[in-house]
Amino acid sequence: MSSYSDKLVAGSPFPDIKLHDLKNGMHTLGKPSGGATWHMVIIYRGRHCPLCTKFLNSLELLLPELAEIGIEVIASSADSKEQLQEHLTRLNVTFTFTYGLTEAQLRSLGLYISIPRSEQETDHNFAEPGLFVINEEGTVQVVDISNNPFSRPDLETMTSGLSWIRNPENNYPIRGTAPYLSGD
Repeated sequence: MSSYSDKLVAGSPFPDIKLHDLKNGMHTLGKPSGGATWHMVIIYRGRHCPLCTKFLNSLELLLPELAEIGIEVIASSADSKEQLQEHLTRLNVTFTFTYGLTEAQLRSLGLYISIPRSEQETDHNFAEPGLFVINEEGTVQVVDISNNPFSRPDLETMTSGLSWIRNPENNYPIRGTAPYLSGD
């Protein structure tokens, strides 16, 4: 019944995706541009989603903690430049936004893709939420994807967990990497 089932798995290389920001700067998802060594990539549904707006505004409050542990945040969607410009009027954020993810790029991330219910919702297919944390080696350390806007990670718990993972004394490996065995 599934049209595709390739999900981006923990421990795999993050795909090479380059996108523009509103100032025509180019960003590579998964590669922090500042002094950070890890990158948190948020894929959100688009400007039409009030839950995305709430989630992104909540994330802003945790930026100092994430920066303290060396994690830079970037957010992107399949929205156009104009749609992102309009959405930013309802966001109170300082982290980087890019726009224009293609369906092929969304699929390379293993995201669920939805068809708009009407033209009033949006004018293009869009991704359901995804959150990826990529380590300094370009490897997916944490992945969280959903098929609807109501299921997202708790950001405070996520930040606390990432702080614990980043502590070298904990020597915490990438989880969820055991191979699937046939017949199990």
